[in-house]
Amino acid sequence: MKQLMPFIIVIVFFIIIGIFIITLYKYRLKRRIIDSGPLDEIGLKFLKQLSGVNELLKWGIILMSAGIGFVVLEFIPYHAEESPLPYGVEMIFIAGGFLVYHLMIRDQKDK
Repeated sequence: MKQLMPFIIVIVFFIIIGIFIITLYKYRLKRRIIDSGPLDEIGLKFLKQLSGVNELLKWGIILMSAGIGFVVLEFIPYHAEESPLPYGVEMIFIAGGFLVYHLMIRDQKDK
């Protein structure tokens, strides 16, 4: 695990930089669209899609389900160095979070 940690840190660092750049460019695009003048219905839909409300909902649900998975792992007995059980339990909870998000978005689109 000690050998893997620097690699994971570098990957997380580049992901954070990527998220920051994407957010910055989305903001600049929204600002240009708004400054260009009155918007029609298509422009409003595109601007609403860029706002990222569903993106916040997605990450909130996923992080909450991951946190619940970690809490559940505290109550399950396992050998930390030998067992793949924690990875499986955590992946099940994260997948459940994605599934809940998908069902919520599907219900919103049906309305």
